Amino acid sequence: MLMAAKSPSNIFSASPICCQDNRAESVKISNGFVSFKPPSTISLLSSNSGYSSTIDRSSSSFAKPTSRGIVDQNQKINTFCQMGNLKNAVELICGPGNSELELETYCSVLELCSEIRSLQDGKRVHSVIRSNGVQVDGRLGAKLVFMYVNCGDLREGRRVFDSISNFKVFTWNLMIIEYAKIRNFRESINLFMKMQVLGVCANSYTFSCVLKSFTALGNVKEGEMVHGYLYKLGFGSYNTVVNSLIAFYFKSGRVDSARKVFDELLDRDVISWNSMITAYTANGLGEKGIEIFREMLCSGVGMDLATLVNVLVACADVGTLPLGRAVHGFAIKACFDKKIMFCNTLLDMYCKCGDLDAALQVFDNMDERSVVSWTSMMAGFVREGLSDKAIRLFYEMEKNGITPDIFMITSILHACAHNGSLEDGKEIHNYIRENDMEEDLFVCNALMDMYSKCGSMEDARLVFSHMPTKDIVSWNTMIGGYSQNSLPNEALKLFIEMQEKSKPDSITMACILPACASLAALERGREIHAHTLRNGYFSDRHVANALVDMYVKCGVLVLARLLFDTIPVKDLISWTVMIAGYGMHGFGSKAIASFNQMRVAGVEPDEVSFISILYACSHSGLLDEGWRFFDIMRNEYDIEPKLEHYACMVDLLSRTGNLSKAYRFIKMMPIRPDATIWGALLCGCRTYHDVKLAEKVAEYVFKLEPENTGYYVLLANIYAEAEKWEEVKKLRERIGRQRLKKNPGCSWIVIKDKVNIFVAGGSSHPLERQIESLLKRLRARMKEEGYFPKMQFALINADEMEKEVALCGHSEKLAMAFGMLSLPPGKTIRVTKNLRVCGDCHEMAKFMSKTSRREIVLRDSNRFHHFQDGRCSCRGFW
Repeated sequence: MLMAAKSPSNIFSASPICCQDNRAESVKISNGFVSFKPPSTISLLSSNSGYSSTIDRSSSSFAKPTSRGIVDQNQKINTFCQMGNLKNAVELICGPGNSELELETYCSVLELCSEIRSLQDGKRVHSVIRSNGVQVDGRLGAKLVFMYVNCGDLREGRRVFDSISNFKVFTWNLMIIEYAKIRNFRESINLFMKMQVLGVCANSYTFSCVLKSFTALGNVKEGEMVHGYLYKLGFGSYNTVVNSLIAFYFKSGRVDSARKVFDELLDRDVISWNSMITAYTANGLGEKGIEIFREMLCSGVGMDLATLVNVLVACADVGTLPLGRAVHGFAIKACFDKKIMFCNTLLDMYCKCGDLDAALQVFDNMDERSVVSWTSMMAGFVREGLSDKAIRLFYEMEKNGITPDIFMITSILHACAHNGSLEDGKEIHNYIRENDMEEDLFVCNALMDMYSKCGSMEDARLVFSHMPTKDIVSWNTMIGGYSQNSLPNEALKLFIEMQEKSKPDSITMACILPACASLAALERGREIHAHTLRNGYFSDRHVANALVDMYVKCGVLVLARLLFDTIPVKDLISWTVMIAGYGMHGFGSKAIASFNQMRVAGVEPDEVSFISILYACSHSGLLDEGWRFFDIMRNEYDIEPKLEHYACMVDLLSRTGNLSKAYRFIKMMPIRPDATIWGALLCGCRTYHDVKLAEKVAEYVFKLEPENTGYYVLLANIYAEAEKWEEVKKLRERIGRQRLKKNPGCSWIVIKDKVNIFVAGGSSHPLERQIESLLKRLRARMKEEGYFPKMQFALINADEMEKEVALCGHSEKLAMAFGMLSLPPGKTIRVTKNLRVCGDCHEMAKFMSKTSRREIVLRDSNRFHHFQDGRCSCRGFW
């Protein structure tokens, strides 16, 4: 309800008290009240209409018979007011013999105080009025209220306002608007309701302001009641009111109601049309905005600068470049093309529509460039992936003496983030410090985003720690940064801290879920899933995709598929996540089926989708299918293969034993192969025991990545399997000479929200003895059943017993054994390893799954292994 009164039905009824002719306005009023101007005339309130009329400052229509001295005093003060000499006017008012001054004199001085914004002098005049016992009527009261409000003392203005009951509509409008300016919309509405109770007639400006207040508060029902009330009073044909109604309905999401109001307006002016175009565009309905523009052209209403600017904004949002060019042509003919507002909007339109050449031409031809012009051009470069040019443009702007604003700073930080330009980003940060911009929330958030995307999370954390206030974007930026920079534990810690200080939103969920996926923290992921369901975040496609990805990487493919099927509209990311999931779990045929379903659904694959399907074919040994997709990518979709696509094909050839073909394929590549491609072939050499080719391939790898110990270890494995212990020794010595450090094997298992970490050869776990005892018993049973340890994976030239002891200390075995000891019977054991699982541990996992009659899910650096009943899902392709 709009108000609590005894007779609410009368508040919005057409009261007889409002029968004064509100439309008989003799002066054009701006924003619902009159601004008073010197020199020879002032604006006064009409006693009949509530609006101002113009009279001479020296008029004494309100004067009573006075002595000659008092008349001279009034004239002197009025003369000083006309000259703008406030000091002398106030001195005379405050001097002796001022007890019988005319009301007009007080009004003139108060008006001058208001114009000069001299609150101190205004208060002195008010003090004289009180001390002289002058009766403050509606007109003098209005001057006092206006003086206080215009001088920034709304509280004192309200006190004067409340002490007088016979104000006209102008003063009510003034107070309503001032409260709206300070965003106290509720008080604006309260004053409006009080007007109705007192029978004060609202005018068009009253309704315009009150509708804005209802919009800001989201009070749709009350706004609709005002709509009906103003129509009863006959304001439905006032364009200012209708434009406010249109804005109210649009901002309240009532697009159809806004259109109905517009259609009912018979005398539409250019502002009405512009309001509709702007409102549609602001609501993400640029196409509708363009339709309105076409209707406007057909109706014969002339366009102004605002029309062209609004249409260009719609063109930019929709990407309608031809219409944008046509508007540009019209603007040239109408001589609007030199207006800086038009040029900035035109520049932005060309940038967003991808025509950088046209944007640059507009930019170069501008007679005057504002900071908005430079910002738009920089944003255009960043959007097209030309961050280097954006950064150079920023330095050029500085040379031209343009002072960047907050939007410019955030734009250039965005460019540094896209380009990975950490040094440039730090220079901008120094500029921010020097210009005291570090406390700005938007700047801090942009700084953290830049540091995160440049991989410098320590710098991002420093910015975050020193922020005076943090919003949801601040927390999300840091959590997302930790997740993207492979710091999942830090992301989870910050997420827990955030929950104590701020409420997570859907973006938070999309940022934290990858951290759960990285750690394979299934239980924590399930908790976050429950949170998303309770808060309705699953409807956000980013969250839904992140949830599917989390379940995929936590090894629960069945749940991932169930969630995937519930996504109502699947985008390319949804399909790609599912295809990649099937691939890393070894279900190549299901990955192919999903890829085909995606194409049938009309979703066109991109280069990432093809990487996922080629990867799936590789990890399932589907050679023919892999070649087919490689050809489809090049021939049907015109996607030029990149290193990642070639790496998948080399891996596919190597896994299927086609080592010579893989080597020739690499040699025929049109782009230079990297270490990943040669490394894929090296892995194939290990699988198929081709020592000679491995040595040749290893030299390429060592040249490309001489500090990557993983490839040295891989070659050492190949030598160890061939029992070339002398070569293993030489490799160890080479690693020592180059002072390289092998990345230690590390595995972890999460039980009851606790991450239990095991390192190869480690002996610091509380259950160390029980784990060792269990592994010995399992090893003994394996031998009884004909399973023998794969000694070559021990990588030492020692007797069989020493090798077996070394193998027992591999981290994944320790983690799996701990899982068997700690989890209830039948519970799935989920282990994650930072390196590729070794062959002996692979055999041990198969045996464990068989003897314990439970599933073991092992995720290594390469893929997932699902062990059940003594079999693995990889079928040897790992």
